[in-house]
Amino acid sequence: MNRIPGGNRFLPFPIILLASIVYATGFHWCYSPNEIGFGGLTGVSQIIHHFFPFLSIGMMVLIFNIPLFLLGWKLLGTQLLVRSLFAMLCTSILLDVVSSLYTFPPMDPLLAAIFGGLLIGGSVGVIFSQSATTGGSDLIARLLKLKLRWIPLGKLLMMVDLVVIVAVAIAFQNLSSALYGIVALYISSLVTDWILYGPVTAKMAYIISSRPEDMTKAIVEDLERGVTLIHGQGAYSGVDKKIIFCAFKRHQISALKQLIREIDPDAFFIVCDAREILGDGFGDIYRTDI
Repeated sequence: MNRIPGGNRFLPFPIILLASIVYATGFHWCYSPNEIGFGGLTGVSQIIHHFFPFLSIGMMVLIFNIPLFLLGWKLLGTQLLVRSLFAMLCTSILLDVVSSLYTFPPMDPLLAAIFGGLLIGGSVGVIFSQSATTGGSDLIARLLKLKLRWIPLGKLLMMVDLVVIVAVAIAFQNLSSALYGIVALYISSLVTDWILYGPVTAKMAYIISSRPEDMTKAIVEDLERGVTLIHGQGAYSGVDKKIIFCAFKRHQISALKQLIREIDPDAFFIVCDAREILGDGFGDIYRTDI
């Protein structure tokens, strides 16, 4: 869970409230008037509201979330449950409040899908970052994350929502509804992951060199990056080798390549994107628990 000082333990709640306002506004501005498929329980409620307009979307979201939160209470702990209940209540109530205050006119569907994805993805990412969910597919994604930790949360959410988006399109009898919904969902998942994990600004390198000591010294002194030596063995030659492993900032890749060329032009060099690096010289290891 997020480490929040005692004096700021209530800070997440106004942040969640503001994100919930953006969530409700994004839904009624971009999705609802353009009949764009929306995932999760909000999408299910969107279908029911389409056939039974007297049933409000916010009220149905609230009712549908009750069994999910009973399950979540057993698996996610008290802090997440309390914040998620608050987020769910805020989004459910605000969905009806925004709808009653103003009726947004339809707009170009592509613009609606793009900006709807930005608004919903941004608001959901902020809510997730405060150790909360809005319930529905958000909560399902958090529960799945307990077992599928290697999958980014935004991608899990996208998989869960995709089924509902197809159902919304069938209910509206409009294929474009699903297609625009998929566009919005993809953008939303990217924005959610960007907020939670940040842009990919770091890389990892594996270097197999005949001069590991010189290479290690140069990386530590010239690039000021930590290095870990991994003991390996060539499968064909049977010769013991030292594999140099290091994490570095993206802008340092040119300097690292130049350093390798100067020390050992025959070195074997592998570079990988690092989705998230926490620790000394990078991000705060307690910045997020997701």
